[in-house]
Amino acid sequence: MQESYKTIIDSAQSILILIPEKPSFDQVAAALSLYLSLSSDKSVSVVCPVLPTVEYNRLVGVNKITQDVGNKNLVIKFLGYKADDIERVSYDIENREFRLTVIPKPGITAPEKGQVDLSYSGISSDLVILVGGENESNFPALSNQELVGAKIVYIGNKQFTSDKSRNVVSFAGDSASISEMVAYFINETQLKADSDVATNLLMGIEDGTQNFMDGKTNAQTFQLIASLMQLGGKRIGQQQPLRAQDFPQGSIPDAKANPVQQATQTQQVAANLNEKTEETPIQAKTDNALDEDNAPKDWFEPKIYKGTSVN
Repeated sequence: MQESYKTIIDSAQSILILIPEKPSFDQVAAALSLYLSLSSDKSVSVVCPVLPTVEYNRLVGVNKITQDVGNKNLVIKFLGYKADDIERVSYDIENREFRLTVIPKPGITAPEKGQVDLSYSGISSDLVILVGGENESNFPALSNQELVGAKIVYIGNKQFTSDKSRNVVSFAGDSASISEMVAYFINETQLKADSDVATNLLMGIEDGTQNFMDGKTNAQTFQLIASLMQLGGKRIGQQQPLRAQDFPQGSIPDAKANPVQQATQTQQVAANLNEKTEETPIQAKTDNALDEDNAPKDWFEPKIYKGTSVN
């Protein structure tokens, strides 16, 4: 019997989420949504070969993306510092905190803070989730030998091709966006989804569907959007600067116009406004009110709209 997606997630101790090379905004939004859903209960890391640019900063959790696949061992290096200048290294534990002490040889200064480089090595993940992409070449990290025994789940909207020796469990559908498929995966596996997850998914769907203009956008897409907004998701679009051509002709004074002429126009507008302001509320209401004696009789009757229904 094939394992359910929920069983695969529940049995995983450490999860590695991989984003393809040169990812779209939709793919990054989908991966971070999944990361946020999983990180409350699991050890999760999200990796992309190239760190996202500034335009991705709207996404919640974008600072969690790293280029380092390894997360098993912490490696400490001293950049530009000769190893021969170190006398010895010791460690102890104070107040349940680990402390490492580097002792240099007599007459030699200790390494500076700016020379300390922290990185990771080794992969402890027993489950790898691929978000988007079409084949293994989109995920260079899969070539790491430490991932040979890991389970692999693919989430996307295309058929994923891989080496026959790899057992890839696919969760794919004919959706316009990757974020839609991740939303369905979160629901299928009963993962937690809060307003941050919903907001990322909404932005990803908007990008993946090209503002809902993609031909694959359907009723299910909009039902999903409604559900995400009920969870507290917000549509956070990029604000475009207003241009002069966005306003009706004549609504913005011509910068090249005669200053005296502009001042005269401004005074005329102010005078018109003052004339309207001087009207008493009763007079304004009387001038704009309907004359019940002359109005058609059916205007004051209840409106009943009739139509036909097709079963």
